[in-house]
Amino acid sequence: MKLDLSFYRRDDVLQIGKDLLGKYLFTKINGEITGGMIVETESYMGAVDKAAHSYGNRRTERTEVMYQPGGVSYVFLCYGIHSLFNVITNEKDIPEAVLIRAVKPTHGIDTILRRRNKTKLQRNVAGGPGMLSQALGIDRNHDGLNLTGDTVWIEDLDVKISENDILRSPRVGVDYAQEDADNPWRYRIKGSEWTSPAK
Repeated sequence: MKLDLSFYRRDDVLQIGKDLLGKYLFTKINGEITGGMIVETESYMGAVDKAAHSYGNRRTERTEVMYQPGGVSYVFLCYGIHSLFNVITNEKDIPEAVLIRAVKPTHGIDTILRRRNKTKLQRNVAGGPGMLSQALGIDRNHDGLNLTGDTVWIEDLDVKISENDILRSPRVGVDYAQEDADNPWRYRIKGSEWTSPAK
């Protein structure tokens, strides 16, 4: 079942980051459905989070989508190369988001391997935010999409992840964020071979 908008519009982006573990991210692009189980996320607490693009309520052409009500995609380019997929949370004008960092591929494996130019299903197929976007065909054209639509969406397939199954650690690549760089807002499923490398 697709997650409905109420899932995303809650006011606790840290909890949403954890709740997304075990959910399934799907895409339908050029008629091909691909997807996988979310095994790693990072939460960004908007205006008060020095690691967030919207810190201090900064508004630019790129970040404007973050101010929409939760339940839309935010896809930005990292280093001008990698498309990174985020989900916007909370209500209108509260610019919080969760970065999806890694998935375990489960649907459309042949398509995923072709997109990644791989012959074998292993961690480096979708075990990092740039890799997972390439695997699922996500790029900047998918910025601002409603996540209850039929192009990019997330489903609950009744996988239960308990608090004891979640590893917490600092987020990746946010050393510029001063004291916020150490916040343990990166969440991984304990024991998963599909997460990106440990920090």
